[in-house]
Amino acid sequence: MNSMNEKMEKTVRHFLTLSDTSPDELNWIIERAIELKKKQHAGEIYEPLKNRVLGMIFEKSSTRTRVSFEAGMSQLGGSAIFLSPRDTQLGRGEPVEDSARVLSRMVDVVMIRTFDHDIIERFAAFSSVPVINALTDDFHPCQLLADMQTYVEHRGSIAGKTVAWVGDGNNMCHSYIKAAVQFGFNLRIATPEGFEPDARIVSEGGDRIQLFKTPEEAVAGANLVVTDVWASMGQEEEQDERIRKFQAFQVSPALLDKAASDVIFMHCLPAHRGEEVTDEVMEDPRAVVWDEAENRLHAQKALLEFLLCQEEED
Repeated sequence: MNSMNEKMEKTVRHFLTLSDTSPDELNWIIERAIELKKKQHAGEIYEPLKNRVLGMIFEKSSTRTRVSFEAGMSQLGGSAIFLSPRDTQLGRGEPVEDSARVLSRMVDVVMIRTFDHDIIERFAAFSSVPVINALTDDFHPCQLLADMQTYVEHRGSIAGKTVAWVGDGNNMCHSYIKAAVQFGFNLRIATPEGFEPDARIVSEGGDRIQLFKTPEEAVAGANLVVTDVWASMGQEEEQDERIRKFQAFQVSPALLDKAASDVIFMHCLPAHRGEEVTDEVMEDPRAVVWDEAENRLHAQKALLEFLLCQEEED
């Protein structure tokens, strides 16, 4: 009983957006991810999370998210429980708040991939263990950890650099706005009219954020060019309309040539080749998408260690 009370009384850190961690903490996570990657590649056994359990709640499916979290938890000595939409329906049948109270008494950390960001905020408010946002309609912070790690590995610090976002003003775009503030880079966003990012989130970025109507303007001189699918999960009915409106926003070799000479290209995957990005760019030496995809594993391991091992230090 005492241990449960202690668990409930502890200050619990969540990772719902990049704003939940300080710039120093984020940089620590990135550097730690690089260290953990080296350990794993060297075959070194490192298990600080032995006997810890990660509960993974998926209301939106994802190959990379499930494999990276499940493999990462296993490599750190813990285990993971996968809950599909058939296993749990947050807010449909049982209130989100009740689910949070129950599940957080059974596992050590919870990862949620869902639609409405409000769901994960409500869950975190009533959870006695850390909650990680593995994607909502508003934000995708775990992907940004992987992206920032990838940039550091290839080009060093991203502070003061210029990043171009081309395409939909979606959850990834919102997370890049948060990242611009936390990591200190300048972000140029090019979207078709009517597909701009949320104005409230843009305002949080201040002078670091610029909006453009053409990708050519945004990409000129950029050190990093990023895109994502034109229609995200749940927007399938808009696919044809979006393809028409986004045609001019495809990342091609010609567009990439307008960027800085040291530019690299990222995509969180899965990529719709021939739509938001050409085949040629995906196979271009400037594309680092496979390193980026792998780094989901290492960045999330560093995040799990940060959230769970700091509890012990506290």
